[in-house]
Amino acid sequence: MRSISPATLASFGILAVFLLAWEYLPTALDVPKFIIPTLSDCLIEAKRMWMQEGLLGHTLSTALYTVLGFVIGSAMGAAIGYLLGMSVFWEKVLSPYILALQIAPKVAFAPLFIMWFGYNSIPKLLVTVLIVFFPVLVNVLQAMRTVDRDLVNLARAYSLSRWGIFMKVEMPSTLPNLMAGLRIASTLAVIGVTVGELVGGNTGLGFLISYGGGQANAAMVFISIVLLTVIGFLLYSILVRVEDRVLHYLPKAEH
Repeated sequence: MRSISPATLASFGILAVFLLAWEYLPTALDVPKFIIPTLSDCLIEAKRMWMQEGLLGHTLSTALYTVLGFVIGSAMGAAIGYLLGMSVFWEKVLSPYILALQIAPKVAFAPLFIMWFGYNSIPKLLVTVLIVFFPVLVNVLQAMRTVDRDLVNLARAYSLSRWGIFMKVEMPSTLPNLMAGLRIASTLAVIGVTVGELVGGNTGLGFLISYGGGQANAAMVFISIVLLTVIGFLLYSILVRVEDRVLHYLPKAEH
């Protein structure tokens, strides 16, 4: 039986201290429940939301569009990053426009998408795709710029096609940067969905945050935030596992 590492024990210890403080400190400090509800208050509210507010459906909706927006945004970012990385000309032509779109605050597009597409799921999906797109694009493009040119020239000497050079040299060289961009994008995907649901959604955890805030129901807001964190954590953890499998050949630092 494998023993639990000290780091894991310390992590669970910090979690236990945090939960105990959450349960007892608000009451001890006489903080009103509409400002900071206790852990038990949140658990009671979670049960009520499960029975009356359709908490499961809202959570699944947010999780679905988080994953969907992440997949679409990441695929677009990686594809365009690789295409621009293979063409210096088009990179110079399109870089000013990509930079302008990257600088523009993504959350500001949410009201615009709502005006265009209405109060449905499309605006939050588009905001998520937009937020996820740039970290992946930038990481891939930067990696393509730093590919070892000697390896590329060697591949050309062996008469590899452009596609062959990409698959044999450029793609393997850029995988670490791609995975790093995907991990960053996974955390931003949750933000994108939440912004879309806060601004104009009628389903999802972001909608519950907005609704709970309007009702001065802090427990509902806390529960929604915790579930959003869980969704983001699970997506990030899956990517870490995938990265370990894909980049298994890279040496790991010993601690």
